[in-house]
Amino acid sequence: MRWTDSHCHLHDERVDVTDAIAAAAEVGVTRLVTVGCDEDTSRAAVRVAAVASQAGHDVWATVGLHPHDATDGLDWMDALLADVAGDRVVAIGECGLDYFYEHSPRDVQREMFAAQIRVAHRLDLPLVIHTRDAWDDTFAVLQSEGTPKTTVFHCFSGGPVEAVRCLELHDGVYLSYSGIITFKTADDLRAAAAITPSGRLLIETDTPYLAPVPHRGKRNQPAFVPLVGATVAAVRGVAVDAVAASTWDATADAFRLPC
Repeated sequence: MRWTDSHCHLHDERVDVTDAIAAAAEVGVTRLVTVGCDEDTSRAAVRVAAVASQAGHDVWATVGLHPHDATDGLDWMDALLADVAGDRVVAIGECGLDYFYEHSPRDVQREMFAAQIRVAHRLDLPLVIHTRDAWDDTFAVLQSEGTPKTTVFHCFSGGPVEAVRCLELHDGVYLSYSGIITFKTADDLRAAAAITPSGRLLIETDTPYLAPVPHRGKRNQPAFVPLVGATVAAVRGVAVDAVAASTWDATADAFRLPC
């Protein structure tokens, strides 16, 4: 089986990139998308993806501004994207709204979210969304700006109702499930995974965060993707290798990656 980690922070200072890629490869996780959250981490993500690619690994990057960092603004983004044009950048994000922590004021979060949606439209790039405790405003901003033709709800944390709302935006919307799906209390999330069409379901680790059971509370790593996949398979009543294959293909579709 071959697996994709559709969302990780491989460039995080807590992650040993070489060891993480090697450990992932040992369990069949051979394609990784490392995700930027501000100017520094976006540059680091692009750099890690480029170096890993030169070493023969299948690593891609995104460029984005996380809602926690919305007050930093986006003055840097166009210059960065011009600098790295064609250098394995496959999406804008992660961006969105986080009303749980509210590290940035809500109005600034909405402004920066809308601005990145416009960047995704202008460059015809997929959008990676982070939303927490902000579903109504997330949908409102998407309605106002227009949902990009490819949009990924990363670390999807809603239930069936939110899943349907996302999926009904249009056929280019994907839901990405993380290690949270293995948590004992995540019944609503498992119910959402059960009804998500296989061609629109992705899996991720969000490394170094949200390690799945039985590693909960430890530092996450891309090698734990199969644990997420196994839970998705159990919820859906299908073979694990079917989930590996469908999520491999769906990630390629979502981020327009080579098959």
